[in-house]
This record gives sequence, structure tokens and C-alpha cells, in this order.
Amino acid sequence: MKTKMALTTLAFCALFASAAVMAQKDSDTDRSHPGHFVKDSAITTKIKAKLAAEHITSMGRIHVDTDKDGVVWLSGTARSQAAIDQAVSIAENTEHVVSVHNRLKIRADD
Repeated sequence: MKTKMALTTLAFCALFASAAVMAQKDSDTDRSHPGHFVKDSAITTKIKAKLAAEHITSMGRIHVDTDKDGVVWLSGTARSQAAIDQAVSIAENTEHVVSVHNRLKIRADD
């Protein structure tokens, strides 16, 4: 009985340790400062909502990422330069955005 309990405990510890290692590999989020993570997510969500409200037709192909310092990265494709300019303007005029890095490209066949 003690051997079975020891093996069960050992298996549980191994499972828990592997989950902890996998969580540490998540470089997209800074779990040590949850305030940064929430702020970054809120900025990204605000920008995506504004893009949707403006009916940018290729909105689904525009990816928005925000780092812990309030820097926004736009990537993906848009149908025209006007759509790119509008997406950049929306991001720049969103509260708590420090700067915007535009990596959007024009793709006519979207």
C-alpha cells in the first residue's frame, strides 16, 4: 500500500513539475507582473474593437500585439494603403499607446 501511495505521489509531482516548466516557457506573457499583462491585453482589445467598429474589411487579417511598455505592433495584410493608414491611426489614438510599429502589407486579393 505504501509503495502504491509513493508511486502516486511521485507521478503527481512529475506532472506538476512538467506543468510548471511549460508555464515558464510561455514567453508571450509576463506572469510576474500581472498588471502589465492585463494592461497590454486591454490595449490590444481596445484597438481590435476600434478596428471592427470602423468596418475595415480586412480587419481579420490585421494582427495586434502590445508589449509591456505600451508599444503596439501591427502585422498582417490589408486591402489598401488607406486601410493601413486607418489602422495605424486607430492604434496611435488609443489610450495608453506609447508608439506603433507598422508591419502591415498591402494584399489586393484579400
